Amino acid sequence: MIFKKKILIVSNGFYPEISPRSFRATELAKAFCNQGHDVTVISKFRKNDYTSFLSKYPIHFSMWGPPNLHPLPDIKSKPFSYIRNVLARLLLLFLEYPAIDDMFQVHRILKNKKGYDLMITFAVPHPVHWGAAWAVTKKNKPARIWVADCGDPYMGNILDRFKKPFYFGFFEKWFCRKADYITVPIKSAIDGYYPEFHNKIRIIPQGFDFDLNALTKEFQKNEVPAFAYAGGFLPGVRDPARLLQFLSELEIPFRFYIYTGDIDILNDYREKLNGKLIISDYIPREELIKILAGMDFLINFDNGTRLNSPSKLIDYAIVNRPVLNIQRDFRAEDMMEFLEGNYDKQMQLPDPRYFHIDRITQSFLDLLL
Repeated sequence: MIFKKKILIVSNGFYPEISPRSFRATELAKAFCNQGHDVTVISKFRKNDYTSFLSKYPIHFSMWGPPNLHPLPDIKSKPFSYIRNVLARLLLLFLEYPAIDDMFQVHRILKNKKGYDLMITFAVPHPVHWGAAWAVTKKNKPARIWVADCGDPYMGNILDRFKKPFYFGFFEKWFCRKADYITVPIKSAIDGYYPEFHNKIRIIPQGFDFDLNALTKEFQKNEVPAFAYAGGFLPGVRDPARLLQFLSELEIPFRFYIYTGDIDILNDYREKLNGKLIISDYIPREELIKILAGMDFLINFDNGTRLNSPSKLIDYAIVNRPVLNIQRDFRAEDMMEFLEGNYDKQMQLPDPRYFHIDRITQSFLDLLL
């Protein structure tokens, strides 16, 4: 028997945005709603017609904004584009600009909220947590239990080339001190947080709704080897340069499909690969899953750290295709073996059943006990 709960979800990312945090918040909202709970979602302002979505999932939905702070405008001409990029980087590094606006927006909208059983706030960006911490006081507590869900560490994030200024540590400790629980997707991520808050941390992975019976579906091999990568790139970390350079020197037929928001860094290889490289912007996850399921194998660029695990690996596990994990010491012989159909060195992924949304929602509800 399910006891109906009042659940408040606060997230910068939400449907139809394509991002790990959007998927996290959206899947939870849909699942809690389907289970009969009273669900409220508060997200950032976006120009989207939610009529169809809300008719299918009758949640209480509102948005904060429009934003008071805006990203710097794109400039194409040099050297002004370089100056713009440097300035944008400095504003992000020292002021968390423009995401710092979320702190003020979330505080404003939460300071008058009360009566929820469970509030889940999502980062990135972490100013969402800071705004919630600002709103939670002895006189005002929006929910009986507040869970601060974190995709990646903030002060402890080692993927960024620039270390966060020390003063942001006060903001991180602020929300960690006030939250009842902090949730992270993998156990190794705990080391990215201040030790005094480790007792509050719970492991709850990313969750998706998928047909468990479809996991055993048989695969038909492609006539020409086809493989794909879906996700972003980080220079020097998740860096495709060495793989693409190797592929550009091969004369054998293949098709490499990349779905990413970082299209510009791939443009130099379009001509080199002469039609073998097919680049696309991000597409809806439901469409992507169908495409990935038809690939001979998939590519993952390793983060090189135990603190972060890309959520794309869950989709990779769900579609049940072999995965070649490319680390910083790229091995051409491993790539050749995969192209020849030898997947002995495939990446070992967890059982996808571990990520089913029913299990994930129950993990959050257990925090109310």
